[in-house]
Amino acid sequence: MNPITFKSHIDHLAKLKLHHITVPSEIVDKVGGIGTRLMCSINGQKAFHGGMVALGGGAAYITVNKKRMKEFGVELGDEVEVTLELDHSKYGMEMPEELEALLEQDQEGERRFEMLAPSKQRYIIHYVSQVKSSQLKIDRAIMLINNLKAQPEDEFDMRNLLGLPPRDS
Repeated sequence: MNPITFKSHIDHLAKLKLHHITVPSEIVDKVGGIGTRLMCSINGQKAFHGGMVALGGGAAYITVNKKRMKEFGVELGDEVEVTLELDHSKYGMEMPEELEALLEQDQEGERRFEMLAPSKQRYIIHYVSQVKSSQLKIDRAIMLINNLKAQPEDEFDMRNLLGLPPRDS
């Protein structure tokens, strides 16, 4: 698929407390539909990994967090030029070096990670990527992969993965 460029606005979904760009239904169809992982560029700025979420009537939205809005110099209501391309990365986002190195060294951890649904893989990648310090990324990666390996293969528990106690029933 060639890059697709269109005009949109920075909108706000009050119910979800998030800013987003709207992707018209005809563009949603051209790029492969809801759930397609994309590289998204706003006003020619550095592209970021994203996915489309159904908005209704065939349209979709892509979340634009406050950090990106500041980085791109846009505000609520601004008209923006959006360019979408298919995301050909393995996980739909950039894998931190620290997590990648751990998975290369830990065969069981890699096997268990690869068994997860793509959304859970992206959650782990995002959780490790959130911190700036390389040592904290290593610490988070080790904790998550060790907790993942400690879980039964057929039972995924997010609280356990994060090292949190189970909720009271």
